[in-house]
Amino acid sequence: MKDRILDANFPRTLDQRVYHLGLRAGEVANRILTVGSPSRAHGIASYLDPAPTPFTLTSERGFTTITGRYKGVPVSIVSIGMGHPNADFFVREVRECLNGDMVVVRLGSCGGLIDVPVGSVVVPKGSIAVTRNYDFDFATGRSDEPPYRTSKPVFADSTLHDAVVDALKRTRPGSITTPIVDHTLNASADSFYSSQGRQTSFPDHNADLIERLMAEHRDLGTFEMETFHILHLASCWRPAAHASDTGAPPLSRDATAPSIYPAHPPSTQAEIPDVATSAGDHQPLKPPPRIRAAAAQMVFASRTSQDFITPQEVASIEAWTGRAVLEALVGLVIQPDRLHEEKGSVWEVAQNGEAEITVPR
Repeated sequence: MKDRILDANFPRTLDQRVYHLGLRAGEVANRILTVGSPSRAHGIASYLDPAPTPFTLTSERGFTTITGRYKGVPVSIVSIGMGHPNADFFVREVRECLNGDMVVVRLGSCGGLIDVPVGSVVVPKGSIAVTRNYDFDFATGRSDEPPYRTSKPVFADSTLHDAVVDALKRTRPGSITTPIVDHTLNASADSFYSSQGRQTSFPDHNADLIERLMAEHRDLGTFEMETFHILHLASCWRPAAHASDTGAPPLSRDATAPSIYPAHPPSTQAEIPDVATSAGDHQPLKPPPRIRAAAAQMVFASRTSQDFITPQEVASIEAWTGRAVLEALVGLVIQPDRLHEEKGSVWEVAQNGEAEITVPR
């Protein structure tokens, strides 16, 4: 049995690590590329600068964070798995580890709802949520309730959206001819099957779901499971609503027991950040810090033609889009007072250009 956690509201370990991602301040950068699978994260991480050696942490809950520098700029690549709940863990826990602005691009696969070939890349302007309505009687189909509910759209940060589109166009290899689509809406579902209109042996009452969604949103282009929640949290977050926990920390770090790759020591930053202030002088930031979010989606499956991408196509598309998103992130200007403190972080660089090696505490 794990040792007792003293604060159930926002659990942290004795060394101030968040409960599910296993991170603490100084181990995740302000610019973040998030993906679903660890293999994709490690593949993209191969583009990071050799020095300082990228920091890699895998939490007990399966989240992998790789933090280093790309062209000299601190960035993190975070693998979060699938679905709104994991996206929620990611956004909320990373936000509490950072001072200043947080910039996130979600790079993942999707199903295409428009007539484009597999291997196309979609940068949606916004997203809607599609959720199974648990008040509908799925067993009998007799209900006054609709089987599925849809939300209003939430939109990507326009500057970040345009930066991703521009980077994709600039870095596209000559061997890749599939289109880049940047004007459509995404639908994020709470299921890979029922809420995306796939037919199984379950009575999901979804045979007309895609048709209904396309009628409601003529610009709908893709289906996946994460983008809406990331954009939603980014759009509604306000630092004034944040209340820092100043109570006693948990008794033990056993609840998360993160695995840290031994080539790089962890952050030595022991303080919990006040997300509303600058890292340097701890004064309130004006304008207040914000979360900026966008997404790039690789069409792996066409819901119109039923085509599915080949492994060879996946490798080339992932290599291109991963580098392009890194380019977009490092090209986005963040003022120095809106960045997290470098001293004691895993991306700290010594005067001689080598990684600053410090004793963890």
